[in-house]
Amino acid sequence: MIHGTTGLVAIVGSPIAQVQSPTNFNRWFQAQGLDLAMLPIDLQAEAIPALMSTLRGWNNLRGCVITVPYKQAVVPLLDEVSARARLLQSVNVIRRTAQGQLLGDNVDGEGFIKAAASHGFNPAGKRALLLGAGGAGAAIAYSLLSGGLAVLDIIDPDAARVAHLSSALGEAFGEAVLDAQVQHLATYDLVINASAVGMGDTGETPLPAEQLADLAPHTLVADVVTKPANTALLKLAKAKGCRVQAGPEMALAQMEDLGMFMGVMPEPMAAGANSD
Repeated sequence: MIHGTTGLVAIVGSPIAQVQSPTNFNRWFQAQGLDLAMLPIDLQAEAIPALMSTLRGWNNLRGCVITVPYKQAVVPLLDEVSARARLLQSVNVIRRTAQGQLLGDNVDGEGFIKAAASHGFNPAGKRALLLGAGGAGAAIAYSLLSGGLAVLDIIDPDAARVAHLSSALGEAFGEAVLDAQVQHLATYDLVINASAVGMGDTGETPLPAEQLADLAPHTLVADVVTKPANTALLKLAKAKGCRVQAGPEMALAQMEDLGMFMGVMPEPMAAGANSD
C-alpha cells in the first residue's frame, strides 16, 4: 500500500514490462515492513532530460534504477558518477541527495559476477565471449576484467561501439586481450548474451544455431534477458549440457547493490525477495 508518507524509488526504461526490479524490491520492502515502494516508469527518449530535471526537486523520490535503452543517455545529465560509470559512460542507478544532486553508478557487472559465482564461475584466467557492447555488456566486461579475466572477445552489430568499449577497457586493463573476432565456441569458459536478442520470447539467438552447436559442456552460458527467463539461447545451451545463468539471476543478485546505492537498503538484503 502506498501512502502519503511513502518513500519512492523508480525504474526507468522502455519497454519496462519485462523488468523484475519492481517485483523484487516491493516484495522486499513489504517483508521488512518498510514504507517504501518502487514505481516502473516507461519513458520516451525525448523525456529523459525533463525527468532528470524533475528528479532534482522530487523530494520523496530517493533514486532510480536506469535500464535499457537509457543507461548512456543519462550520464551527461548527472552531477557526479563513479569512476567505473565514467569509464563505461553508462549508469544503471541514480541516487538523489537531500540537496537535489544526482549521483550515478553502474552495478550491472557486480550483479553478473555474483550470479555467476553461484554457478561456480570465477573469471580469473578464463576466456569469455561477450555478445552486446551496450550498457549492460560494458558493465559486465568491466567487472569480469576486474576479476582477472584473461581474454575477452566482444561482438556487437555496432562496430564503433565495440571499438569504443575495447579502447576504454584496454586503457584500464592493458594486460587483457580484447578482440572482436569470435573464436570456436568450445574455447570459451563463458558466453554472455548482453543484448536484447531473445526478449519477448521471439525465439531468436544472438549467434546462428549452427555456431552455437559448437558450445562445450564446460562453458557457462548466460543471458541478461529477463522475459522470458528461459531464452532460446539458454534452451540450446542446456541441450548441449552447459550450465546456464538466466537474466532474473543477475537482476536479483544486484538488487542489494542498487538498494544500498539509492539509500533504501541500509543493511544486506534479508529474506523476502525472490526471482520470478
